Amino acid sequence: MVYDAFLLLSFGGPEGQDDVLPFLENVTRGRGIPRERLEAVAGHYRHFGGVSPINAQCRELIEALRPGFELPIYWGNRNWHPMLADTVRQMRDDGVQRAIAFVTSPFGSYSSCRQYRDDIDRARAEVPGAPVIDKIRHYHDHPGYIAPHADAVRAAVAGRTSPRLVFTAHSIPTSMNAASGPGGVGRYQAQLLETARLVAAQAAPELSWDLVWQSRSGPPQVPWLEPDINDHLEQLAKDGVTEVVVSPIGFISDHLEVLWDLDEEAKATADRLGLDYVRAATPGADPRFVDLIRELVAERVLAHGNVRHALGTIPTWDFCPADCCVSPKRP
Repeated sequence: MVYDAFLLLSFGGPEGQDDVLPFLENVTRGRGIPRERLEAVAGHYRHFGGVSPINAQCRELIEALRPGFELPIYWGNRNWHPMLADTVRQMRDDGVQRAIAFVTSPFGSYSSCRQYRDDIDRARAEVPGAPVIDKIRHYHDHPGYIAPHADAVRAAVAGRTSPRLVFTAHSIPTSMNAASGPGGVGRYQAQLLETARLVAAQAAPELSWDLVWQSRSGPPQVPWLEPDINDHLEQLAKDGVTEVVVSPIGFISDHLEVLWDLDEEAKATADRLGLDYVRAATPGADPRFVDLIRELVAERVLAHGNVRHALGTIPTWDFCPADCCVSPKRP
């Protein structure tokens, strides 16, 4: 496949106090979220000066990718500037014909995969003459994703006697998980279990580990993946565990959900329970993760699926089937 541009596609985040509520309104548009709920979530961002780290992390990743990268690099977001439609318009004006898009989520589900494809379709529909944009495959088991997480776990475990290893990822509704693969195979949870297994095997094969969930939102009557990290810490303390290493394998970098839900809320829960709690780092702009992006582009450009950099057994594909990661019906 021939491409003449690269697109980094991400969630986006506010970069000042005045951005917070407009950003959250973009995130929740059409979902009827009460204003008081938005104000509560806004407090998490305001705790950090109204700035989400995600945009700065995208800039850092782009700068790390530039040296020797053969394609011009563009960046667009789902929910905050630079907005994807504006980026697609710039790509068209620059003469781009076909671009390859890297999404800052390795996993398959509606919100982490299909919704980004829908974002691309909507942005292209807004821009007459827009370039074709193909999304890169899932990369939950790529060596460049596993190794930085494993090194971070290894560093967090060092000096502790026998900690419980707890992997976390963003929870999603169980209906969304069930729809996260062709025929409803629950790909999201399966991929995360595979990522956890691979990281644990590299970092600390002697330790027991769990996969739990964080950052739940939405009405309480809608089932989401469980257990929540805070509930799990309560259970571990009851079981006599005294040391916990938490690894946010569902995140490529220290998003606000990592900083607030793990470094603030879960840490407070652990302190209350008397647990020795440490949170492992995320890949960020680790050179191996930057090389992951280069390798995924090369897979598509040079081999078109004939070469796969993968440590696991769950298959991935370049072009998603129509019934993959479909949007679950809202209650």
